[in-house]
Amino acid sequence: MPDRRPLRIGTLGAARITPNALIKPADQVHDAEVSAIAARDPKRAEEFAHVNKIPRVLPSYEALIADPELEIIYNPLPNSHHAEWTIRALRAGKHVLCEKPLASNAAEAERMARVAAETGKFLGEAFHYRYHPLADRVKAIISGGELGKLRYVEGNFTVPITPDNIRYDWSLAGGATMDLGCYPLHMIRYFPTMTPRVVRAAARIGPENIDIAMDVQMDLGDGVTARMTCAMAQDSQVMANFIARGERGEIIVFNPVAPQMGHQLTIKTSAGEKQESVPGDTSYTHQLRAFVAALRGQGKFPTDGADGVVGMRIIDDVYRAAGLPPRGT
Repeated sequence: MPDRRPLRIGTLGAARITPNALIKPADQVHDAEVSAIAARDPKRAEEFAHVNKIPRVLPSYEALIADPELEIIYNPLPNSHHAEWTIRALRAGKHVLCEKPLASNAAEAERMARVAAETGKFLGEAFHYRYHPLADRVKAIISGGELGKLRYVEGNFTVPITPDNIRYDWSLAGGATMDLGCYPLHMIRYFPTMTPRVVRAAARIGPENIDIAMDVQMDLGDGVTARMTCAMAQDSQVMANFIARGERGEIIVFNPVAPQMGHQLTIKTSAGEKQESVPGDTSYTHQLRAFVAALRGQGKFPTDGADGVVGMRIIDDVYRAAGLPPRGT
C-alpha cells in the first residue's frame, strides 16, 4: 500500500504571503501539512510559527532544507533569493514550490530547471491564478471558437506599492514587471496557447533601473497582437483584468489574478452580452492541491521549471526592450 501520510512542507522565511499562499490552503488540502519554518530572524520565526501553528522552528535555511522529515520546500523569499535556495533545496532532495517570478532572470531559471531535472525533484512556480477554475473557463472560451479567430489579447495589473517595499530594491530583483507584470505576461501566453514576442516596451522609472510602471506591445503570431501594462507607482489604481478579442466577440475578465476576492467574466458576441462567475476555492488552495497531486502522480502541475524558463525569457526581453537591464545582471 502506498504511504498516504500528508506530505510535509517547510517554509523559508516568514513572508507576509505565506499564510494565504500556503498555511490556510494546507488546512484545506489534507494531503499536505506545513511542518517547519526557518527565518533569518529566529525571534520572528518563533512568533510566526506560534501564530500560524507551525510545529517546528529550525535554526537556519540550511537546517530546513536538510531536514529529513520534509519532502517539500516553499520558497517565498525575495526574487534575488529564489535561485540560490531553490537549487540548494533541490540538491538536498526536496521538491520545491517557488513563488513567482521563478528567478531574477532567465539564466537563473535555466539553472534551476536543469538542477530539478538532474536531481529528479519537482520544481513548481506558484502562478496560483492558473489553478482556479476561472482560468480553465477563460481558456475554454478562447480555444472553443466562441470569439472567432483571435485578434488581440491584453492583460493589466496595477497596485500602488510604497517606496519602502523590497520591490523598489534593485539588489532584490525588484520592479513592477517582476512583481505584477509577470501575471498578465503569463496569461497572455497561457490563455491563447501562444508565445509572445516583445515588439516594444516603455518603462516609468523610480529608483535606478527599477520600473514602477511598464507598457509592452507584443506579437503572438498568426495575426494576433497583445499588450501588457503594470504599475506599482503611488498614483496607480488597484486594477487587474484580462481582455481577449476575436472576429466575433470579446471577453473581459475582472480580477483573474485572485478570483476568490471577487471576479466577473463578461462575454460579448453577436448573440448578446452575458456575465459569469466561476465558483471555486481560493486560487492558492487549488494550487497546493494540484502541486501535491502532481507529486503523488495523480495529476499535472503545468507551471513547472520549464514553463518558468519561458516566462523569465519574456520578462528579460521586456526589460531589454525598455532599455533596462534584466534583474540580477
